[in-house]
Amino acid sequence: MTPISRQAAAVDSPSLLAELHAAVLERLGSEAETLTLERAVLGIFFTGVKLSNGVGGLCATPIKSVPEAVCCPSSAKAMPTPGKIAGRRAAQVLDDLYRAQDLRRALAIATLNALAETLWLRDGPPAGAALSGGDAFEALPIAPGQRVALVGAFPPYMRELRRRGQPFNVLELDPATLKPEEMPYYAPAAQAPEILPRADVFITTGTTLINGSLDGLLRLLRPGAEAAVIGPTATLIAEPYVGRGVTVLGGTRVLAPDELLEVLAEGGSGYHFFGKTVERVTLRLPPAARC
Repeated sequence: MTPISRQAAAVDSPSLLAELHAAVLERLGSEAETLTLERAVLGIFFTGVKLSNGVGGLCATPIKSVPEAVCCPSSAKAMPTPGKIAGRRAAQVLDDLYRAQDLRRALAIATLNALAETLWLRDGPPAGAALSGGDAFEALPIAPGQRVALVGAFPPYMRELRRRGQPFNVLELDPATLKPEEMPYYAPAAQAPEILPRADVFITTGTTLINGSLDGLLRLLRPGAEAAVIGPTATLIAEPYVGRGVTVLGGTRVLAPDELLEVLAEGGSGYHFFGKTVERVTLRLPPAARC
């Protein structure tokens, strides 16, 4: 099927977030209705939750994509209701996966990830996926000369790609986030339809789940391209990603929810929790026929 017909066929298909949502609720069954949020922290860089079963979940805080957050009255519309989050049913919080406000969606994704971790603790890692630790970038087979499309200015990856002399483009909404030496690789996000079909390797952070762009980006990839979704926002449920051609899924598992939430409440970032209260995990996903 051609990329154009693939896109047309996907118009009536559920979104990736919707499929992740459905998969988690189906597998948890009645347990999903009993779990509530014990605590939530909307930190500067990451949003975290702890469920009533003691399990934690993470999501990037999309602070730059919330234009409403410029004064108290307008910010109130963009955010979950402070003081009324603890005690809410987790399944009810997931309704915000479909809201336009990114901060609400981030809290819902953190909750979804905590529910996915609940499944992991009960059932183990996804069947058929090869599990490893560390950064998912290391699990990507990138041959010399292969063209890489990186969605988002992620400094460690750009630095390594430059060191290798790898041809790559960085699709970024805000070019101010790139350093002068990185600007030759910059491409406006609007050029995705031109760049992604030519990419051999595609890498994006899970924040594209928050802004709703991931489904469209994946549909632009050519069959056979390596595709990695990386970062704490990525929900560790394999099947919906496999069906969209994702080959590497890099997410996180919260090891110590209470300690993590304290760090987030004090403005902590990944430097303060990776390898301490949170571990990185990488899933090399089984192949699936891409139509």
